[in-house]
This record gives sequence, C-alpha cells and structure tokens, in this order.
Amino acid sequence: MTQLLTAGEPLESARAAVVMLHGRGASADDILLTAEPLATPGFAFLAPNARGGAWYPHPFTAPLEANEPWLTEALRTVAEVVDEAARHVGHEHVIVLGFSQGACLGLEFVARNPRRYGGAVGWSGGLIGPEGAQAPRSGSLESTPIVLGCSETDPYIPAERVTAAARDLANLGAAVAARLYPGLGHAVNEDELRRVRELMKAVVQQVQQEEMA
Repeated sequence: MTQLLTAGEPLESARAAVVMLHGRGASADDILLTAEPLATPGFAFLAPNARGGAWYPHPFTAPLEANEPWLTEALRTVAEVVDEAARHVGHEHVIVLGFSQGACLGLEFVARNPRRYGGAVGWSGGLIGPEGAQAPRSGSLESTPIVLGCSETDPYIPAERVTAAARDLANLGAAVAARLYPGLGHAVNEDELRRVRELMKAVVQQVQQEEMA
C-alpha cells in the first residue's frame, strides 16, 4: 500500500471512518487539514498519498486508456484503504471523500464497486472518462448518501459533469444531494463542510442504533 496518513480516532478503536483523497499537486497532509473542521467523536481519518502528487496524469475527461495504468493502480489503492477501514468499522460506516482529482477518483471507486457505504463526498469532481465513453457500471449503491458540491464556474470541473455524476450515481441507487455554488472557484466552502458534518452525524447515529439493537 502507498503511504497512509491518519488523524482522529485510532482505527482500532474507531466506530466509523473517512477515507480522504487529495487533489492533483497536493498530498495527504493537505487533505487532512480538513479533518480538523470535520472532527467528530469516533471517526478515524485515513489519507493515502499519490505518488508524485497525482492519481493519474491526464484530465478526468480524457479517454480512459490515456490514464492507464495509473487509474487502475489508484483505484486499487482506494480499495485497499477502504477495505482496511471496513475491516474495523464495516463498509456501511466508511465515507469516501475527495477533492478535485481525489473527488473524481473516489466517486469512480464507489461507482465501480457499488454496495452500501456510510457515504461518499465529491468536492469539485465528477465520474472519470469522456461523457458517453465511461467504464461499464452495474449493481446497487443501496441508498448510500452521496454529497456533491462544486462551483458553477470551476476552472477544472465543468458543472454539467457534476450534474451528470449526480444522475449516474442516482441511477446506481445512491441518495444523491448535489449543489452548485456561484463564484466559489476551485475550493471548498463552509456549507460543504457543514453538509459533510451532517453526513458524519448520520453515520454515528446509525452506529448507535445498531449498538442498541
């Protein structure tokens, strides 16, 4: 497995987990900076590092073969981290979160590996590949809550690709809430952080209900 950084509750004693995927030119240290405003009791945060600061070399809208074999390797890394988290807390208590290239990777991972997760978060991202020429998808996300947020005029992520991702993930059975923000730029705002905290709170409540059953 690639280098993995952690924050929050130790995984061995955690009740839930967030797998955090950084953007192009960034690092696990960078994405973990958002663990502080997202800090929730019982949550472990796990952030793998992409080699060279990128999960794949070309834009997410490029032909799939142009980003191979890096994309397959990156998806394998996400699978390893998600499975490690799930070994302790269960897949239904794992949230996959990413920003920019990391958002694209995380959303692509859940679309290709559908099951019930605690949730997925795409901050400025969409599903990978040219529209109409993406990887085949089948199966069900079993009402997994997915939170999408992006600027209406993001310089790297066309708004229509966020809308398309919302549609495609909903078609896979996810409960998708997508929001486009005017004038945000390529960034994360307080409303997006708030929405993720609400998602995390719902996962904690789910854990508590299961413990009481």
